[in-house]
Amino acid sequence: MSLRKISRALISVSDKTGLIDFARGLADQDVMLISTGGTARALRDAGLKVSDVSEITSFPEMMDGRVKTLHPMVHGGLLALRDNTDHAEAMKVHGIAGIDLLVCNLYPFEATVARGADFETTIENIDIGGPAMTRSAAKNHDWVTVVVDVEDYSAVLDEIRANGGATTLALRRTLAQRAFARTAAYDAAVSNWFAGQLEAEGADAPPRRRAFGGLLRQPLRYGENPHQKAAFYVDGDPRPGVAGARQIQGKELSYNNINDTDAAYELVAEFDPAGGPACAIIKHANPCGVALAGSLKEAYQAALACDPTSAFGGIIAFNQTLDGETAEEIGKIFTEVIIAPDADADARQVLAAKKNLRLLLAGGLPDPLASSLTYRSVSGGFLVQTRDNGRVTRDMLKLVTRRVPSEREIADMLMAFTIGKHVKSNAVVYVKDGSTAAIGMGQTNRVDSARIAALRAKEAARLAGWPEPRTVGSVAASEAFFPFPDGLLAVAEAGATAVIQPGGSLNDQKVIDAADEAGLAMVFTGMRHFRH
Repeated sequence: MSLRKISRALISVSDKTGLIDFARGLADQDVMLISTGGTARALRDAGLKVSDVSEITSFPEMMDGRVKTLHPMVHGGLLALRDNTDHAEAMKVHGIAGIDLLVCNLYPFEATVARGADFETTIENIDIGGPAMTRSAAKNHDWVTVVVDVEDYSAVLDEIRANGGATTLALRRTLAQRAFARTAAYDAAVSNWFAGQLEAEGADAPPRRRAFGGLLRQPLRYGENPHQKAAFYVDGDPRPGVAGARQIQGKELSYNNINDTDAAYELVAEFDPAGGPACAIIKHANPCGVALAGSLKEAYQAALACDPTSAFGGIIAFNQTLDGETAEEIGKIFTEVIIAPDADADARQVLAAKKNLRLLLAGGLPDPLASSLTYRSVSGGFLVQTRDNGRVTRDMLKLVTRRVPSEREIADMLMAFTIGKHVKSNAVVYVKDGSTAAIGMGQTNRVDSARIAALRAKEAARLAGWPEPRTVGSVAASEAFFPFPDGLLAVAEAGATAVIQPGGSLNDQKVIDAADEAGLAMVFTGMRHFRH
């Protein structure tokens, strides 16, 4: 069991949540409390007896607190192997007493970055002594118990009370792992912030090393499939979305729920709520319906009409506060997750009857133009890139055909191209009057994407009893260029009257000629939106 009695504890924390109760629990077990700065003041104010680190080191805190724990009396007490003869002799000669428990959470660097502090303030919130002590204690976990998370206070007290003032090796090893993970994540946050500062100053070369860290948000029952293990971690990024959303009701989110909800919310955030309500319905990380309308209910109905078969069991995202009338409409079919900035009382009451439906409130919308990093693993490494925050505006459009698009077609083309950014490649998106008419995605050639979307539009028309599919009279967007005229001809066959695409193919002129012959209007954007 390797029980180690705790006689002396060094406590130095920025987050003082639960501090007093924990320290009282230690004092009740006759543990000597040593502390620093504001932590010591808080403990004394609570009536606890505390020794300052400066009393232990015989050296005052200096340089605005930058130097206080970086001292042999501290690190010797943390690192000494008590059963090692040489270590024990060194402790005796130099008057070093062992430290049996370290409680340390670090300067709030991540929170400082999140609130947009200036460079100098952010630098001052890089903790040096804290990580050094934490790593020392974690390395020597055979003798020292280290606590970096408030959530572990009760477990440590429980063990001390149950074991006559001692902790078990099993707990100390668990806490050591958490300590090393915390300092690793902390250093990752610092190094990535620094990399961002250098990039903002014009540095072109990627950092030689990249590190990423996260805090467990929740264990998941399984991953994409039941035989895969999974967990959800958050990295402290303040970007509104699934990671920071409040779950108001419903079952626990699954791996696929989280992935799909993120895709849905990032897509709907492309549409400024000041410009009107927007709804996006996602299935397997791909949109199966997106619409703008005069109300959330109308936007939802229009998005659903694009592909009601695929929408069953989907994820629904809104760019405005969810209302009761829209919630009533959603309740007519099975839905896995709804995410919105907020929901009014009527909506919450309506959805409360759907016990399994997850309702997430994000408190805001992510900025689609903000720059941040995305990454994915590959065998032996990972790929890192900036988020696709590119957006095509009207003044970027280059008319390449004889026919000029109408104002309505231009608005629909811009919408279709924006949606295409969120559709797995190869992607073709048909839009008519502010809502998707059909979406083709994830095919190995662009012609199939165009044709599959057209087939889905015909099925939607059949289900709705429409005389013709909504691809007739629509516009079509291709997120990458048409390499040959066949893809363009496929959207013309579906009834599209205007096309938006990046351009840049060796066969651009052949595609333009085909558009002119078919009487289509076509514009080039000069921007591609591959999504794999």
